[in-house]
Amino acid sequence: MSDQFDAVVIGGGPGGYNAAIRLGQLGLKAACVDARGTFGGTCLNVGCIPSKALLHASERFEEAAKHFPKLGIKAQVSLDLPAMMAHKSKVVGELTKGVEFLLKKNKCEAIVGTSRIAAPGRVEVKAADGAVRTLETRHIVIATGSEVMPLAGVAVDEQRVVSSTGALALTEVPKRLLVVGGGYIGLELGSVWRRLGSEVTVVEFLDRIAPGLDGEVGKQFQRILTRQGIAFRLSTKVVGVERSGDALKVQVEPAGGGPTQTIETDVLLVSIGRRPYTEGLGLEAAGVARDARGRVATDAGFRTNVDGIWAIGDCREGAMLAHKAEDEAVACAENIAGRTGHVNYEAIPSVVYTAPEVAAVGRTEEELKAAGIAYKVGKFPFTANARAKTIAATEGFVKVLADAKTDRVLGVHILGAEAGNLIAEAALAIEFGAASEDIARTCHAHPTLSEALRQAAMAVEGWTMQM
Repeated sequence: MSDQFDAVVIGGGPGGYNAAIRLGQLGLKAACVDARGTFGGTCLNVGCIPSKALLHASERFEEAAKHFPKLGIKAQVSLDLPAMMAHKSKVVGELTKGVEFLLKKNKCEAIVGTSRIAAPGRVEVKAADGAVRTLETRHIVIATGSEVMPLAGVAVDEQRVVSSTGALALTEVPKRLLVVGGGYIGLELGSVWRRLGSEVTVVEFLDRIAPGLDGEVGKQFQRILTRQGIAFRLSTKVVGVERSGDALKVQVEPAGGGPTQTIETDVLLVSIGRRPYTEGLGLEAAGVARDARGRVATDAGFRTNVDGIWAIGDCREGAMLAHKAEDEAVACAENIAGRTGHVNYEAIPSVVYTAPEVAAVGRTEEELKAAGIAYKVGKFPFTANARAKTIAATEGFVKVLADAKTDRVLGVHILGAEAGNLIAEAALAIEFGAASEDIARTCHAHPTLSEALRQAAMAVEGWTMQM
């Protein structure tokens, strides 16, 4: 059986389904192929969405259990973990159906099966029953995403030694949770289970957590998490795991070498990063080049070295973020359709969905110093923001970095409540090439958390209205 398409998108995650939808909107006949059976990729099924459901629920649980009294509310709170997990599953189910609806609405055929590029212009899809369907196409878009990076010598069983997938599906709160990796995913999931009652320790190979963050923000972030009860073992590596009855004995040693110590835990979460997923795709046979890190090599327009084959999202270079993949999806689809799609990577925000949240867009101070760019800094603490005081969320601050000569905004970093929402204004400022003065002279509603960003922009030139 052979089918003709203008474009076949391999992968049904945020990059894949957005590419297929945009192709359909531009009048091309497109198909989106995914092996999982439910569209939405890692992000929707076992990543961004279920983790945010648990982050929100666990934050509300801790708020009710510990922080209501200072607001004059007395309550007795107990945890119903199965119900919390049911809420997570309900959200995921509704959104996966939504993706399927959007594909159908935009006349994109959703196909379930495992894909292989048989040749440029030909994709073979193997269904669960073994049937093979051949798709003929002018364009192939590789949007296969990423997978969990394994830790040498540590076997993940998703029961007691878990990846992020298993950590989202635990059936009981572990008394002790050891997180290997101090990146965004490990800190978010560690926060979930800490709030629900686990003793959480994070082991990080580097000498700091969340290494992509602005250094000042990262240090304050770690202080806050420590006060919340998360313990950190930095500059430390895991070298082995032994099972001892109901416990796991995790051997660790200094990153630079030294004596081995043992940490006992009930659950071990391996969260040391992700790597491109291209297994069995047939890239070698098709002649598609990859870089030294195993990513599909592309030019700035998402074209591979093979005519008619493109790549977007986690499987190519750049930050592994769902919204980055979505932007690349739209730009790639527009390039396929003969338009001029592009992505401004300076304006792509990143968020850590802990409580408080951390969000950033643009350059860090360390990056500006390394590039030799002269800059100005404006900062404003949430302790001086009226709205933050009224909602009892005064931890953190906003930092604005602007070019010393032109005042153009180069980076914005927020540690505080609703940082993930507040960063959108900063991303827009960078996208439009705004100056810090543009933000400073834009009226913001009072009292709102967004005023902290305005005040930080005002601080760049030293005219903050701070109490």
